[in-house]
Amino acid sequence: MKRISYLLFIFIVFLTVACNSTKHVTEGNYLLDKSQIHTEIKDIPKSELENYLRQTPNAKVLGLFRMQLAIYNLAGNDTASRWNKWVKRIGDAPVIYDENLTRMSALQLQKLFINKGYINAKVDTKVKTKKKKAVVDYYIHSNKPYNVRNYSIAMSDSILTEVASDTSKSLIHPGMLFDVDVLDAERLRITSHLRQQGYYNFIKDFLVYTADSSLNSRKVDVKLDLRTYLKTGPDSINDLVFKKFKIHKVVYYFNTDAQVITNPENTSLDNAEKFRDFYLINTGEKFISLDALVHNTYINPGNIYSDTDVEKTYSALNSMGPVKYVNITFKETADNQLDCYISLVPAKTISVSSELEGTYTDGYWGGAAKLSGVNKNAFKGAETLTLQGRLAYEWQQGIWAQEIGAQVGLRFPKFLAPFGSYNIKRNLHANTEFTADYNYTDRPYEFRASNIAAGMNYIWNRQKYRHSLEFFNLSFMDFRILPEFEEKYLSTGEYNRYNYESRFILRMGYSGSFSNYNSNRPLRNYSTHRYSIESAGNFLNGLNELLGSQKSSDGYYKLFNVRYSQYVRGEYNMTHYQIFDKSNRFVYHFGAGLGVPYGNANIIPYERRFYAGGANSVRGWAESTLGPGTYLRNPNVRSRDYNQVGDIKLDMNMEYRAKMFWLLEGALFLDAGNIWTIKDYENQSGGVFRLDSFAEQFAIAYGAGLRFDFSFFIFRFDMGVRLYDPVLSRLERWRLGINWSEFKEATAFHIAIGYPF
Repeated sequence: MKRISYLLFIFIVFLTVACNSTKHVTEGNYLLDKSQIHTEIKDIPKSELENYLRQTPNAKVLGLFRMQLAIYNLAGNDTASRWNKWVKRIGDAPVIYDENLTRMSALQLQKLFINKGYINAKVDTKVKTKKKKAVVDYYIHSNKPYNVRNYSIAMSDSILTEVASDTSKSLIHPGMLFDVDVLDAERLRITSHLRQQGYYNFIKDFLVYTADSSLNSRKVDVKLDLRTYLKTGPDSINDLVFKKFKIHKVVYYFNTDAQVITNPENTSLDNAEKFRDFYLINTGEKFISLDALVHNTYINPGNIYSDTDVEKTYSALNSMGPVKYVNITFKETADNQLDCYISLVPAKTISVSSELEGTYTDGYWGGAAKLSGVNKNAFKGAETLTLQGRLAYEWQQGIWAQEIGAQVGLRFPKFLAPFGSYNIKRNLHANTEFTADYNYTDRPYEFRASNIAAGMNYIWNRQKYRHSLEFFNLSFMDFRILPEFEEKYLSTGEYNRYNYESRFILRMGYSGSFSNYNSNRPLRNYSTHRYSIESAGNFLNGLNELLGSQKSSDGYYKLFNVRYSQYVRGEYNMTHYQIFDKSNRFVYHFGAGLGVPYGNANIIPYERRFYAGGANSVRGWAESTLGPGTYLRNPNVRSRDYNQVGDIKLDMNMEYRAKMFWLLEGALFLDAGNIWTIKDYENQSGGVFRLDSFAEQFAIAYGAGLRFDFSFFIFRFDMGVRLYDPVLSRLERWRLGINWSEFKEATAFHIAIGYPF
């Protein structure tokens, strides 16, 4: 209890300092304490209105106190002191009330409401000051809005009129608010449609509205038309605006420090490398092949011009490892054609990195070293070659356990397959990846295991979606069980023997992700989804059945006298981000997984089963120390158990994240979840999933965490405490009012990289 008292004392002292929020506010100035917006219009969220304020108060943690300001206020007045400089740098200076910024905020809010159709909107401000603090209230008097009565299109061009008159897609309709933003979005929709259809010279500013408002009726007649100079100008201007272009040729050239082409259209193509109507001008050292460039270009000779194709080409070429920068320009030629010129600047392609880490698992300390090398242009075709080696040691019962691993990956920026035409494979715009892994584990008094695996994947991105097709992955796990482990755990049936038998896994699967995050609106709520499904053993089983192979004496098919696994497994994760401001947000997560063995297997391989607990699950438990269900091998020792894996997983998490000061973020969280088995396995008693009891087997934990945001990675420390423990008796499951010793026993600490979800 003394430790708790000390912590409370420190917290009270900190709050006392924090309460003196006007310490660095000079005489005659005021700390902006609150900015409040008052409006009767519910259609515009206050969170959106706050974006128009030019001045907002210092951020609060938990909506209670301004920690970053409190840190700043710890500094003294000595400007030469290094301590004071450092404290002020990691904290936030007080936001001083500025009358001009308040006036500008009111004007911005008024403009917003006028644009939304509230033409007579007014914004009044009221400032209250007390004890060097200021509270600003914005009172928005929207008054009655203006609505669109009639909408007409007054353009003579048939193509433009057809697009604008499409009522199924038009954003403007009678009865809507006279919203300037919607009117502008309709101009953008029409322009985008035309530019997708080859109208290279058409721009949004060619379209203009005229609005006629009847006196005192608040009804507006809206007419869409072309600008006057297009209607009254010579026919040559209209011919240019409404000319439909096709792509004639695509020319690539390299911009390097040695030679820079400023006018590529004037450069002869006589000595250029050519493939169909794609050209590569050799301007010095060739750092990437023409074939790789063509596979990642959506602008195709013979196709009509499209803005979308240009955007996709920018994205695809910029994502290639040896490319640092891309610039695309066009030149009009005869016969309504465009020549496309693509400038590429090379990037650094080779990098080497090393990592050292400390580990702590179930009371065992250890360390690991990892060395990685990447070549982003291994064969001059933007192929990414990755080599990685890892060596880890852990001190266990007076002897070192060790793990040795090596990985090789080679990614090609194109779809590789022995079938299909060149055009089909190119139009897929997918990456092909080959991987190979080797891992050796030596656990003293337990087992030695070697795992070798190889696979092939297809990966492609479509706007906010990412897809990965695992064409195949073949792995072989070879176990050598030590006598002590065999006698103590396997012969007694305490552990499932299948987890420690050599096996083959030949699997294929699909995984994908989706996010509606908008980088242009980073403070808007958004969600991410990740999903995957895989199956194993079906090809081998079908081959055995086709060939009429004989099963072994234990009733299973084998490959090279080793049994292979057969199962199907799926997983889904959804994360929703509720953002209050740049310093505060709630994050909600739901995860579910299911695996079913069948055919040549009666259980899923250990490495493909699910676990609960750990840094990314229910954080009141260490990794693989929770579940399945109410299973508990030893009530007196809550340590990691190789039987604590399952075939079904459910996770639900809620986390509040707040920017505290400097690089430091804080978090409060509540986790719930568990794993279960689909069969009543003898060595996992209490673990089977049952509809009438699974709900009361959810484990619940709460806790707090600290995160250091270094921009390129997040270093995370979380402390989770068990609130509801399903393995205990019904009277003991809720851990309320526990003493200090029980609190320590019910607490788990986690160190990790990145957010948990």
